[in-house]
This record gives sequence, C-alpha cells and structure tokens, in this order.
Amino acid sequence: MSIVTFIAGLMALVAGAEALVRGASRLSLSWGISPLVVGLTVVAFGTSAPEMAVSVGAAAQGATEVAVGNVVGSNVFNVLFILGLSALIAPLVVHVQVIRQEVPLMLAAGLVLVAMALDGVISRPEAALLLALMLGYTIFLIVQARRAPAQEQSEFAADAPASQWDRHWSVQILLVLVGLAALVLGSRWLVQAATAFASALGVSDVVIGLTIVAAGTSLPEVAASVTASLRGQRDIAVGNVVGSNLFNILGCLGLAGVVADGGLPIPEAVRNFDLWVMMATLLACLPIFMTDRQIARWEGGVLLAYYGAYTAYLVLAAQHHEALAAYSTVMMSFVIPLTIVTLAVMVIRRPSSSRSH
Repeated sequence: MSIVTFIAGLMALVAGAEALVRGASRLSLSWGISPLVVGLTVVAFGTSAPEMAVSVGAAAQGATEVAVGNVVGSNVFNVLFILGLSALIAPLVVHVQVIRQEVPLMLAAGLVLVAMALDGVISRPEAALLLALMLGYTIFLIVQARRAPAQEQSEFAADAPASQWDRHWSVQILLVLVGLAALVLGSRWLVQAATAFASALGVSDVVIGLTIVAAGTSLPEVAASVTASLRGQRDIAVGNVVGSNLFNILGCLGLAGVVADGGLPIPEAVRNFDLWVMMATLLACLPIFMTDRQIARWEGGVLLAYYGAYTAYLVLAAQHHEALAAYSTVMMSFVIPLTIVTLAVMVIRRPSSSRSH
C-alpha cells in the first residue's frame, strides 16, 4: 500500500503542478498581471498550502515544535533544493523586481522572525503582526501589478499558448483550483508513504520530522517550480520559491501563532542553529541572483550540494553519531569560509561583467 500511495502521490503532484502552472500563467495574461506576480501570489500561496495545513494543525494540537520546524525546514529546502534543481534543468533568469524588491522583503521577514524568536516564543500579538504584514504585502503586489504600463502587459499577452481551450477565465480558475487540490493531496500521500518507508528502515521519528515532513510539505513547490522551468515560465519558478518563503514566515507562522494556545514556543535547537541556517540560505540568494541576474547550472549544483550537507548534519545530530564533531569541523573550517569567499568574488565581479555587456 505504501508503494501504491507513493506512486499515486507522485502522479497527483505532476498533474497538479501542470494544471496550476498553466492555469496561473493564462490567468495572468487574462488579467494583465505579470507571471512573476502570479508566481509570488497564487502559485506561491497555493503550493504553501501543505505547510499551512501542517503548521496550523500542529499548533492547534499543541505540537508547536512541529509547526516551527516545518516552516524553517521548508524555507531551507525551498532555496537549496528547489532552486538548485530548477536551475540544473534550465538556467533561471531572475527578474529585476525579485532582486530589488522581493529578496530584500524576504530577508526582512526572516530578520523579523529571528527578532521575535530571541525571547523563545512568538506571542499572539506578534503572530497577528506577521499576518497583517502578509495581507499588506499581497495587496501591494496586486496594486503594483495593475499599474504596470500597457506596453509591459502586451508583452505578456504575446507569450500566450497557441491552444484556446482554456481561454476563458473561469476555466483558468478551475485549473488553478484543481491543481492546488491535486498538489495538496499528492503531498499528503507522499509524506505518508515516505514516513512508512523510513519507519520500516528503522530511521528515528526525529529524523523523519526534520527531513521528510519539511521536504514533503515542500513537494508542491518542487513540482510547480520544476514544471514552470520546463515550460519556460521561469518567472513563476523563481517567484514561487521567494513567495513561498515569505508566505511560510508571515502567513504560516502568523496563523499558527494566533491559533496556538499561548503563542509559539521556539525550541532552543532551532534558535541556536536552524534559524541561522535559514537566514544564511536567504542571504545567499542576493549575491547569486545579482550575478548576471540568473542562477547558472553550476550554482544550482552548489545549492543542491549544500542541502545534502545540511541534511547529513541533521541525521548525524539526531543520532548523536560519533562522526558529528569531525563533520562539523570540516563544514565550519573549510566549506563555509570557501562559500563566503566565492559569494564575495561573485559580487565584486558583477560590475565589470555588467560593463562588458
């Protein structure tokens, strides 16, 4: 049954992603809204539905550590795994709006979360503030998109697919809704199957929670971004990740904190390690995106390698493995400094590269 559930979940994800990306991209053309904004809103919010369901449900049941860990782990997964995989499929061109507006907002949201978490809890008033910021950001994006120049909107219309069966806005909305439903259902089936596989292999519940649950609830983002990359809708692929991270911090944690009795306690391990890993991945987006405004294939490979390294650390730490100390020393002494130097060189080289073009 676990194998059947896994296959069914995978099929639902693929079909759901195809329907969501097609419906969202056509809807953006019908309403004169750029695919980037649709990726930042409709696609990003929709594919974050599993994170919302898991975090709010866990908070309501008192399992607040699951709610917090799911959001932080999903944000790390979104940047390192999803952007990495999407860039390996096809180099991702990053819209200038993402660099100038969305990435700074994502970093600001991360800093707000860190500031709220320093005292060990996100109170209900703080959670309500996160929700208010999410609402304000969404309204701002929609208003901004509607004010786009007519010439810019006509450029989006030129990218319309040749087929006309989904020309009417009602069919496009139906595609989005069907796609979202399939993504949520497929994600749930895949998490259930993966958890059963892990249990059968004797992997601890801690490792399952740190890896499979966080990655499993991000599977809709994987499917949507990869499908968008394959279809050439690269604004949606990048916007989906950035928008999902914003939604996870402001929307998921905001609603979970309002629902939770007494707010959301932040575990000490998350405050001391995972939150800072999340901030490091968010900060890394800026120099990577700024370099020729694209994510090259080799950069995608580096992001994937870092997700593998992060996952290996979580597994070793959860099992208190004897190799943990040596692994941590290698990461802190060699890998992380080398990455910082590489990012610095990328930023320094960018102005000369821009002048050469």
